[in-house]
Amino acid sequence: MRCFYSSDLDLKMELPNGSPFPSDKFSASREMLLQNGILRPEEIIDVSQTDLHVLKRVHDGEYLSKIYHGALDRREQIELGLPANQRLFARCASEAEATRQTCHAALTEGVAVCLAGGTHHAFKGRGEKFCVFNDVAIAVRDLQEKQPGVRIMIVDTDAAQGNGTNSLLRDDPRVFTYSIHVGQAGKQSHKTEGNMDVETVRYVEGDMYLNQLFNTLAGALDVFSPDLVIWVAGADNHSNDLLGNMMLSVADMQRRDNVIIRAFIKNRIPLAILYGGGYNRQPELTAKLHRNTVASAKKIIGEFGKI
Repeated sequence: MRCFYSSDLDLKMELPNGSPFPSDKFSASREMLLQNGILRPEEIIDVSQTDLHVLKRVHDGEYLSKIYHGALDRREQIELGLPANQRLFARCASEAEATRQTCHAALTEGVAVCLAGGTHHAFKGRGEKFCVFNDVAIAVRDLQEKQPGVRIMIVDTDAAQGNGTNSLLRDDPRVFTYSIHVGQAGKQSHKTEGNMDVETVRYVEGDMYLNQLFNTLAGALDVFSPDLVIWVAGADNHSNDLLGNMMLSVADMQRRDNVIIRAFIKNRIPLAILYGGGYNRQPELTAKLHRNTVASAKKIIGEFGKI
């Protein structure tokens, strides 16, 4: 199972005071995966920045320029939550490339993982909530460039709605966007309708969440048959997360992961796995939750073999 990564993913720059952004969760989860023997070093592929023309398939040139030159106005800077500059541009262009390569690998090999990604709050001309470039939409447009008829389902189980992804992809009949997230009582203020949006109650507990997820995801697969699923997993469903507003335990999240991964692999549907968000009050737990998702994928692949 190939996993895609960049040594530029950790955000080595000063963040606003009190920022919950977990700047080192990427390298931390990578080290956990290696130390625990879940992944071998040769299974982790380090990528460089994606090409500018790939980013321009999704984002306005003016927006890309504003990120690169650090020219966001105060409101845009606050909404993004990260300091725009050339280093941020490089970091996020590398993340987009990791996701792009993950999706291509999943389509040909059955399962692949991006040890980052899922920046689903980025729109065509603006970013929100630490999401600069929409790596999901960038990967989809790149896949379509090479295989115009490919049918792609986005499964987003991050605690917040994939509003940017919905905005960019919902009107494309070759794409189906599914998002399960905290409802209107949650902290997310700007939601954008997708193909199937499932709202949970705020502070939803494990059994209720998992029943709602499994029933509605089965319904989504009844109406759309994908050639590839891109899964934004999310670690912010955990009860100790600063932003998630859900009450899942570690065991609940492992059950979520196992059922989702097993369902797609068993039915021979190629799966690209992305991290999504995670802002745990214990930063190391965020990395561990991402590690657990990758570990589940590796274990289940071992049970079923290559798709």
